[in-house]
Amino acid sequence: MFTTRPTLQGTFGMVSSTHWLATQSAMAVLEDGGNAFDAAVAAGFVLHVVEPHLNGPAGEVPIILAPADGPVRVLCGQGPAPAGASVAHYTSLGLDRVPGTGPLAAAVPGAFDAWMLLLRDHGSKSLAEVLRYAVGYAEHGHPAVERIGEAVETVRALFETEWTSSAELYLPGGRSVAPGGLLRNRPLAATWRRLIAEAEAEAASAGREAQLDAARRIWREGFIGEALAGFAARPAMDTSGERHAGTLTGDDLAAFSATYEAPVTHDWNGWTVAKAGGWSQGPVFLQQLALLPRELPAYGSPEYVHLLIEGSKLAMADREAWYGDAQEVPLDTLLSDDYNAARRALVGAHASYELRPGSPDGRTPRLSEHARAAAAGADGFGAAGGAGSGAGEPTVGGGGLGGPTTAAAPGRVPADVAPVAPETDRNGGVRGDRHLDIDRNGGVRGDTCHIDVVDRWGNLVSATPSGGWLQSNPVVPGLGFPLGTRLQMAWLEEGLPNSLTPGRRPRTTLTPSLALRDGVPVMAFGTPGGDQQDQWQVHFFLAVALRGAVRGGLDLQGAIDAPNWHQDSFPGSFFPRGMRPGSVTVESRIGRRTIDELRRRGHRVTVGDDWSEGRLCAVARDPESGVLSAAANPRGMQGYAAGR
Repeated sequence: MFTTRPTLQGTFGMVSSTHWLATQSAMAVLEDGGNAFDAAVAAGFVLHVVEPHLNGPAGEVPIILAPADGPVRVLCGQGPAPAGASVAHYTSLGLDRVPGTGPLAAAVPGAFDAWMLLLRDHGSKSLAEVLRYAVGYAEHGHPAVERIGEAVETVRALFETEWTSSAELYLPGGRSVAPGGLLRNRPLAATWRRLIAEAEAEAASAGREAQLDAARRIWREGFIGEALAGFAARPAMDTSGERHAGTLTGDDLAAFSATYEAPVTHDWNGWTVAKAGGWSQGPVFLQQLALLPRELPAYGSPEYVHLLIEGSKLAMADREAWYGDAQEVPLDTLLSDDYNAARRALVGAHASYELRPGSPDGRTPRLSEHARAAAAGADGFGAAGGAGSGAGEPTVGGGGLGGPTTAAAPGRVPADVAPVAPETDRNGGVRGDRHLDIDRNGGVRGDTCHIDVVDRWGNLVSATPSGGWLQSNPVVPGLGFPLGTRLQMAWLEEGLPNSLTPGRRPRTTLTPSLALRDGVPVMAFGTPGGDQQDQWQVHFFLAVALRGAVRGGLDLQGAIDAPNWHQDSFPGSFFPRGMRPGSVTVESRIGRRTIDELRRRGHRVTVGDDWSEGRLCAVARDPESGVLSAAANPRGMQGYAAGR
């Protein structure tokens, strides 16, 4: 079977990530005697440097890990809403949605503490050893991928007139970095060097774990925490068109710690898939499996694609009504056989345009007023109003902001229309569309990264870092990175599972995956892509599970390369949170027969480029032979796997 690249195989260690420098840095850690967790942390910090338009240290990261000698666990690096982030406060400012950028959208940063906790509890390397790769690239520079300069250009006016600390870093001499040009972030390198020095001094004779705890304290309460809290209190322009101060304080930072929890799981045909809980969209993946009938149509057939699209609509409708951290999520029922048998009966021969959440345990679903308006087709929530569900973090088109194609996404320039150069106003809004990186209602989107690692001892880890990207907030002077914007995913309406609630996590789209076979961890995988993550990952997983093997192992590369698609019949998670009933975007490689049949069934099909859907990464381990495998997405020419 032809693939763009081979599925790598070996016995020493395997890494897959969304950037080749992160992959190689993780591999260098493995070669230096580190384990999968050391390698993942090193790669995570490199991703902050080489994909600053996709993630940053003050963002968030959910991690799912399978230690060789322990149970599968989720490490939550999603920070909560600050104590002052109440619905009443935001609505008193005249807002009906949390802005998509600026200090008001900042949750308590969670990524740094989660990485440090992973390193402390499961790694073997010191802070300096894992940070040296990120420090080197930040200090000496790295060849910039195309999307970094494109991202900066779309917000040039905002940087030059409002977010001047960002202009100092990303527009030196008034110019954004050219593709392949060296991009440096010396303030970030200095931040990590100072952190290492202070942590080593504080825990000089107490060992590695004490040093990492010292680094966590410095982040929360030392020079980093003080700078973050001080800058959050300064008003900055956001997508509302006004300058607002944030709600994040030093007390919020001091109170936060990343936490471990048991994963949510679902069994399917001898596989068990493990995901983060209902504070993420992770269980959407599991419910899509639960909705599948016992007998599936032929893999890749029009009937197969239609079935998965319609099942995804039902699962995402349940996400909208039931998922969040502000109320208990009835996951046992949502994933149960009886509940999903009843839901499965709703799948007909034609496309549904409705948002149809279910009633687990007889409960009445409650949608936000915004979601109800979007589902009803009110102006500004669908095709007429611009950005649809993909408006937040989609990677349609191959990588973050823009891509090598003009593949269409809902609410943006169709594939057969020439892109329009964007015009950015002082509020960060953008007039016009350029490829896939601009929405029509609220400015420039960020995206996400991913990293998977497996080592020779059998440790597996999957992580999806995001947030805190260069378009989210002004760069904090002296630190070299901005705050995140994850609060935009919570509703400004009381009584909902995803209501903005102090101390509670905004529901996140970040959703790494881990699969077990007969109870043994065998595969870690994930993708960037906002609301699309648990659509693309289901398609990948089923391709692995339903198709043949390669060289006696899982055909990871073939499953990643398979034609992909996504649907947008639900309110998006990102500002401006639109919905496009019946919309499906497919890669043209899916074939004319499938496209025509989907349209005959009533789907509103947008045909994108051949390679425009997803940025999947995956690693695997055969528990019997010990053979390790890895593969990475060819879309966007940025993700790579490595191993031996």
